[in-house]
Amino acid sequence: MFKKILIANRGEIACRVAATAQRLGVRTVAMYSDADAQAKHVAACDEAVHIGGSAPKDSYLRWERIIEAAQATGAQAIHPGYGFLSENEEFAQACADAGLVFIGPPPSAIQAMGLKAESKQLMEKAGVPLVPGYHGADQNPAMLRHEADRIGYPVLIKASAGGGGKGMRAVEKAGDFAEALASCQREAINSFGDDAVLIEKYVQRPRHIEIQVFADAHGQCVYLHERDCSVQRRHQKVLEEAPAPGMSEHLRRQMGEAAVAAAQAVGYVGAGTVEFIVEGLEGGEDPAAGPPQGGAAPAGAREPHQRHSVGGAHFYFMEMNTRLQVEHPVTEAITGLDLVEWQLRVASGEPLPLTQDQIPLRGHAIEARICAENPDNQFLPATGTLQVYAKPAATSFEAGVVRIDDGVREGDAISPFYDSMVAKLIVHGDTREQALARLDQALSELHIVGLATNVQFLRHVLATESFAQARLDTALIPREADRLFHQERVGAPLAVAAVVAHVLEAEQALAGDDPFSRRDGWRSHGLAQRRFAFDVAGESLHAQLTYGRGGLLLALGEEAAQPLRAERRGHELVLHLGAQTVRTRLYWQAGVAHVFTPQGAARITLVDALAHAGEAAHEDGRLTAPMPGKIIAFLVKPGEKVTKGQPLAVMEAMKMEHTIAAPAEGQVGELLYAPGEQVAEGAELLKMAG
Repeated sequence: MFKKILIANRGEIACRVAATAQRLGVRTVAMYSDADAQAKHVAACDEAVHIGGSAPKDSYLRWERIIEAAQATGAQAIHPGYGFLSENEEFAQACADAGLVFIGPPPSAIQAMGLKAESKQLMEKAGVPLVPGYHGADQNPAMLRHEADRIGYPVLIKASAGGGGKGMRAVEKAGDFAEALASCQREAINSFGDDAVLIEKYVQRPRHIEIQVFADAHGQCVYLHERDCSVQRRHQKVLEEAPAPGMSEHLRRQMGEAAVAAAQAVGYVGAGTVEFIVEGLEGGEDPAAGPPQGGAAPAGAREPHQRHSVGGAHFYFMEMNTRLQVEHPVTEAITGLDLVEWQLRVASGEPLPLTQDQIPLRGHAIEARICAENPDNQFLPATGTLQVYAKPAATSFEAGVVRIDDGVREGDAISPFYDSMVAKLIVHGDTREQALARLDQALSELHIVGLATNVQFLRHVLATESFAQARLDTALIPREADRLFHQERVGAPLAVAAVVAHVLEAEQALAGDDPFSRRDGWRSHGLAQRRFAFDVAGESLHAQLTYGRGGLLLALGEEAAQPLRAERRGHELVLHLGAQTVRTRLYWQAGVAHVFTPQGAARITLVDALAHAGEAAHEDGRLTAPMPGKIIAFLVKPGEKVTKGQPLAVMEAMKMEHTIAAPAEGQVGELLYAPGEQVAEGAELLKMAG
C-alpha cells in the first residue's frame, strides 16, 4: 500500500478520497486554487500545495504543476477523482513517465474509451450491443447532417470527447440540426478542447443504467451490480439508485458480462463504469404513454451487435467512464464495500479482494445530488455563501443508512469557477420504499440558506407517482413538469404564522422579565391588535394579530382568524395554527425569513413600510445577467426588433451554456459587452428600447 498520495481534485471527491486514505493510514496531499485556499478538502488532508489561479485552466488542469507538487511532497501516487484530469490519457502517461502511479486505468484504456466514436467501434468488435448511429471521422457539417437524415429523427448529437451532459443536444427535426450542431461544438471545444461529435438515434423513453466494473492488473475483472441514473435534467443526473428497479437477475448478469467484456477489450485496470441505454424494462414505462419508440434501427443502418434483448428489454452500449463515478456511494451502500479502498489496493498491485460470486447485494440505496441552482428558472446555476448549512444526522460510513458526502462547510462560498454540486445525500434501506421515505425525511432536514438549491425540487420528484412507482426514464422530469416546478408545499398562511410566531418569541426573549418591555399585547381593557405586512413571491400580504383573552388569533388578508400558539422544542418551534400542528425552523438572511417544515420550505419577507417608501422604481429597458459568467455570443444586433422569448445572448457559467431570452417585445439598443468578457450577476448586458 502507498505511504502518501496526492489528490488531484477538489471538493467532495477530494474529501471522500482523503477519508478512506486516512482510515488506511495513507497520508494525503491536497492541492488548491486561489478560490479554494480555505476549502474543506484542504483541511481534510495532511499537507496542501497551492496550484494556481481560480479558473480550472490555471490550477486543476495544470498537470505539469500537479506532477511537480507530487514529486516535491514525496507522494507515490496521484488520485484524480472525477472530472478535471481524471480521464486525460496525457496526464496518466505523464504520471507514469515521472515515476508516479496514476490511480486509474492505463493511458491506453483511457484513450480507447475517451473518444466516443472510436470506443463504439471497439465495442462493436467486442460484441457489445450498440445504438444505431454515425461514429465516423468525417466532421463536415453537411456530412453530419446527411447522417442524421439517414438515421432518422430524433437524433442525439454528442461531443466525442464529452461527458457530464456537456456538448450534447437532442434534435427533433432536420431544420434544427445546424443550430444544435454549432452550439454543441462550441460547448465541446470550450469544455474538452475537441469539437468532434457523433450522431446517434435518440431512443425515446429510455432507462439509463450503468454497470460498475473493477479490474486488476492480474487479469481479473468483476461487475458490482448496476445503478439506475434515469432521472436527469439537461442530460445530467439528478437521482441515482441501486439496484435498478425492475432488474431481473438474468438481465443483470447479461449486462454485467457485457460490461466486463467492454472493459477487457481495452485492457482495463481499476474502477470504471459502463453506461447502457435500456428500453422495455418492466417498471420503466408509463402504460398510459404507449409503447417505447426509437428502438429499431433505421433502414440502411449497420446492425451487428446493435441490439441485445433479455425478456423484452433491450440494452445498448452508450459509453464508458474511465474513472470513479459521482454516484459510486449507492454501489458502496448495497455491497458494503469501499470502492476508493479497492482503487488504492489495485493501483498498488494487489489483486481484487473478491471474486464475482462473492460480491453481495443487499437492500436499496438512493443518492440525491444537492446543487446550487434554481430549478424554477431552467436550472440556472447559483452562487453565494452558505449562510446556513444544517445537515440531517448522518450515520457511520459502515451503517450507511444516511450518508452525506460534501466538500463545503457553513460559511463557505459556492463560486462560479467550478461545478454547482454542493453535496451528495445518500440513503440505504431494506427496500426501495424504505430508502425513498428515508431520503425524503433527510431532505426535509437539510436546510440551506444563502443561495438557491434544488432541495425542494428533489422532494417534488420523490413525490411523483412516476418515481414512487419506479416508472423511470430520462424524460421523467419534463413529463412531470406540472408537479415539479413552481410548487410550494408550505402555503402563505402557514409561512406567515411561522414568521409571526418567531417574531413574538424573539421579542419576548429581548424583553426578559421587564414588564415595561413586554410585547404580549396585555391591556387593562379591550383587545390589542398588530398588523404585519409581508412579501411572498412578489405578492403583498397583510396579516392581523389579535391578542385575545383566550390567546392569539391570526388572520391573513380577508380570511377568518385562527388561533395561534407556539412552543419551543430544542431548535424547533412547534406551531399550532387552527387545526394544524407543524414543526418549524426559521433562519433570517438580509430581511428574508426562510421557513423550513417537514412538508417543505418557503421564503417570506417581513416588510418595513418606512424602509421601502423611498425606493426608486425599477428601470425599464434593461436586460441583466441572471448569474455570473462569460458572454459567448449575442444573437441580435443594435437596432434589431425582437419579440418576447426571442433568444438574445448566450452565456457560459458553471461549464454550461445558457440562453438568455427577451423578457418582452422591443428593439435592441446598445450591446454593452463583447463575446469572451466576464460579467457579474445583475450586470446590464444590453439596452432595450420599449
